[in-house]
Amino acid sequence: MGQIVTTGATLICSMGLGTSTLNVTSQQTTLSDGKPVATIGDAMAMTNIAPFGMCTSMANPQVAAATAAAMGVLTPQPCIPQTTGSWIPSQSKVLAGGKPCLTNDCKLACAYAGNISITMPGQLISSVN
Repeated sequence: MGQIVTTGATLICSMGLGTSTLNVTSQQTTLSDGKPVATIGDAMAMTNIAPFGMCTSMANPQVAAATAAAMGVLTPQPCIPQTTGSWIPSQSKVLAGGKPCLTNDCKLACAYAGNISITMPGQLISSVN
């Protein structure tokens, strides 16, 4: 059973050195704790998912190039998320704007080998089965 996620939720990437904040754009009418409820459609880089500070993934071309220039010493570069698909698993039976609600147990893949997860859902009052 996961908690429903709202705009302002705190995110973390396994390859990032910082946290990020979720911005809900998929719908604005269903609220929880006075904030728009996120759906699995809120997965677009830079629109819904802000950067995570610096990226440490060698799958990121900027990190690979900087590391090569530093003679193999890992050299993190600015994180520009490259999300792939939607949040998974999307087993919520609760809908907002006709789409399954995002819960704090969902994950989102980044093309640069990172996994984005939710560390704080943005509100603390709702949960779904």
